[in-house]
Amino acid sequence: MTARQTVTLLVAVVLSLPGLAHSFQPLFSFDGNSTTHRDITQRAVLRKTAEVCRDIAASEGQDFSLVIDDSLSPDKVQRACSSIGTSTSLISTVIFQTSIANMYFGNAKVDVVFALSEKHHFDDESFQGGRDIITAGVSSVKASVKLENFVAGRWTLGRVCHTLQDFYSHSNWVELGNTAPYSTLVRPDQPLENLAGPSTPTCRNCTGGNCANNLLPDLLQQGLLTSGYFNIISSAKPAGKCSHGGSFDQTSKQDPVGGINKDTVVSSHGSLHQKAANLAVNATMELLEDIRVAVGDKNFLRLMGLSQSSVLCFVIDTTGSMSDDIAEAKRVSFDIIDRKRGTQQEPFAYILVPFNDPGFGPLMITTNADLFKDSINKLSASGGGDIPELSLSGLQLALTAAPPSSEIFVFTDAPAKDAYLKSTITALIESTKSVVTFMLTDVLPSRRRRRGVQGVTPRSMSQSDAQLYRDLARASGGQAIEVTKSDLSLATSVIEDSSASAVVTVFQVVRNPGKPDSFTFTVDGSLRNMTAYITGASSLTFNLTSSTGVSQSSSQSSGPLASFTTAGNLRRLILNTDNQTGLWEISVNSDSFYSVKVTGQYSLNFIYNLVEAHEGAHGDFSLKEGRPLSGGNASLMVSVTGSDTVKVTEVTLFDSSGPTEVNGSLQELGGGDFLVKFSSVPAGDFVVRLRGQDSSSTSRSIPSSFQRQASTQIKTSSISVTAQANNTNLEPGSTISIPFTVTTTTNGVVNETATGTFTVRANNDRSYSSTSPSTVTIAADSGGKANGTVTLTVPSSAASGTDMTLTIEAENAAADINYAVLRFSVAAKVTDINRPVCQVVSTSASCPSSSSLCASSQWEFIANLTDGINGTGIDSITIRQGNGTLNTTTAVGAGGENVTVVTYSASCCSQNVELTLVDSVGNVGTCVGQARALTTPAPTVQTTVQTTVPEPVHVNSDCSFASTSPSTITIATGSGGDRFGKCAR
Repeated sequence: MTARQTVTLLVAVVLSLPGLAHSFQPLFSFDGNSTTHRDITQRAVLRKTAEVCRDIAASEGQDFSLVIDDSLSPDKVQRACSSIGTSTSLISTVIFQTSIANMYFGNAKVDVVFALSEKHHFDDESFQGGRDIITAGVSSVKASVKLENFVAGRWTLGRVCHTLQDFYSHSNWVELGNTAPYSTLVRPDQPLENLAGPSTPTCRNCTGGNCANNLLPDLLQQGLLTSGYFNIISSAKPAGKCSHGGSFDQTSKQDPVGGINKDTVVSSHGSLHQKAANLAVNATMELLEDIRVAVGDKNFLRLMGLSQSSVLCFVIDTTGSMSDDIAEAKRVSFDIIDRKRGTQQEPFAYILVPFNDPGFGPLMITTNADLFKDSINKLSASGGGDIPELSLSGLQLALTAAPPSSEIFVFTDAPAKDAYLKSTITALIESTKSVVTFMLTDVLPSRRRRRGVQGVTPRSMSQSDAQLYRDLARASGGQAIEVTKSDLSLATSVIEDSSASAVVTVFQVVRNPGKPDSFTFTVDGSLRNMTAYITGASSLTFNLTSSTGVSQSSSQSSGPLASFTTAGNLRRLILNTDNQTGLWEISVNSDSFYSVKVTGQYSLNFIYNLVEAHEGAHGDFSLKEGRPLSGGNASLMVSVTGSDTVKVTEVTLFDSSGPTEVNGSLQELGGGDFLVKFSSVPAGDFVVRLRGQDSSSTSRSIPSSFQRQASTQIKTSSISVTAQANNTNLEPGSTISIPFTVTTTTNGVVNETATGTFTVRANNDRSYSSTSPSTVTIAADSGGKANGTVTLTVPSSAASGTDMTLTIEAENAAADINYAVLRFSVAAKVTDINRPVCQVVSTSASCPSSSSLCASSQWEFIANLTDGINGTGIDSITIRQGNGTLNTTTAVGAGGENVTVVTYSASCCSQNVELTLVDSVGNVGTCVGQARALTTPAPTVQTTVQTTVPEPVHVNSDCSFASTSPSTITIATGSGGDRFGKCAR
């Protein structure tokens, strides 16, 4: 057997073993007492986010009353942070909780992808390897943030946190009596010290299953650091070394027997589990603080996902006939930007993707509204050639760039030339849960495309062309709105509606083919601004009936229950639900395709993720990529947002095109989280519907019934596609091989006797060079499995921080499809690991000891800052403490290094300064100064105070040595380093 075959077999064995997790439990603890990686990550994120909001509030002279401890919830933190300013709108925590979930799911994935990697878990005394993973990962996160790729940054951050957190469970750091984190793990320029040597004995046998005292006394007295060895196959380990412990660890059966892990309260050193978990929380906060200082407060909060509004995302056809559409996209986007700028409802980010034929892109993603305005203003309609355009290629870029659960709007009047990407787009929609709405202009009423003069085809879209867009809209929970170009401005009200705060979906259904039907939905008293959208043929009619029996037909554009407008195939109804809570009904009469969607505004909502079980001694779950298996069991992790007083009574998989419903069994996990299990899910297309009772309103004597519905469809499949990459951070110029496996299943179980050939499609959103088989075949006696490999090459020109998404699909002869989605970050190897250095030159003038005289005196602090001769250069300088004026100049040091000379002056009322120095790869240094105090009052000095806008200075590393800083800038404490000056030559 070759080495490659051995590795492949070993990976297969690992992936087939149940409950192999050897760390803090990844997601759930069913003993009720153990702390999981999810708990640790969420606690650290919430506490650090709250600290940043507190510091921002202090710098703005505002109150921040939230107590920062482990009792924080996303709702509490979001509300406290949103109170900074004058926001009175509804608060939605969906984006924040989704972002946190991305981090802890990325964390949990390490136990699946890197189960046997000692360095990912600090096993086998691999301290250097573990530290390298942490520091390289942190550098990758900082690079992603620098390019505003926050989604990629979150996934990487979650994986890094797993390794960092495992150190406190798998090493003897806690047993050595340490009560603070081991900061060296996040400081690559500091040496790892007091490590037990390779031949140093560290453990003795546990006695009678009791491992409380199995660490050797000499080890503890000398303060030597060790960790347990772990292997699922071999019991071999160096003589006298500790083992990890547990039923899967074969090394723990060899002398010295037992283990030292603190993964749960029943582990070998389970009595120290909570101490290890608490240290892991503090260590994670320390890592987050390092990232915060490097990227600034605003970008840090964006990385955490602390936002009220999602992105404003447009994908726009720029061919010759689209002038009117582009003008309307400009108008509606500019209106949203101008109304929401500076408020809590300002979009989290702005994304623009143009497309035509033969090109698409470039993708533009920014948090700068003016840059987005400038980019969309530059769009012009030209060219086009043949009718179809690369609309799906443009949408693919938007789906992978936008945060999960975003709403994306596509403007086009042409069919998709790249319709072959339909299954890839569907996979990305299901994976990201983003909603896609198509604004389609000039769709022909018949299924045949018009013929023009002398057989020339005019630019228009047939009904069959439009059906592709309808199918994608349905999969995402969006709409396919078909209007004339002259009526487009009437339809873009849906974009305005979606940009409102705390929009929730109450009910949604699609009928294709259409048939007359009646639908019910629950209106609760807390919902505001309820709106219904009905799309369908012009012949469609409807009737609306309230909970009190009042009715209104579609012949009444304004009636007792609603006023509505019509634009093309869209009817937009503004509902009047005052004093009419309870069950409403809408009846639709149409034999053609139609959709119904009912929304409102309220904080109460939910998010969900498909998870898959790993049964066994350490049974837990991990995030499931791809579709659930037809006839098999499925599990969801559901998190209720926006209320602490909700009782969830029902979570259902609801087939929106038919009568099928599958009720789930609920297991409450605490904190608004539920594990929902479904048995024998049939083949079909489902959405998740949640019902319950809300007691949050003090004005109600009894709880109010409510319902919410997820937008994205969950489609089942009889095919399973699994793929794992051994590295998710890719260096520019590198090539990676990603093995994948395709299986056929029956009732959710691999059919080992099945055979067949599958079409394979592998697509990445960056158009990186790749190879993959076009088909794979399950042969007889193969155990029902077929294997393949995707090879991917990253261009050497790819910038650090770039994200890339790979989708691998398999389709059988019956057009059944499943997929795997993998996310990667491009990260150049960082060789500059040293922090910028500060050398204090002088502290001139002295301040009076009496505070009453401080305003009449000034003091000055001068320091030389350098990143060394081989450093990447100082990128930014921020005042972290102090309220004064900062000037910078540059010079060349004696060794040829660049030197930034900072001169800081302040009133004697502000006698301390702390500068934060960040180099181009995110290494963080500090520079501290303090005024000297006089024992006798200083003479009165008349000074001229320059009043300038509070702003931190940003020193561009590409400025010439002779350049100087732009102007004198006053910087207030907590400004976060988010606005920058520029060097002047």
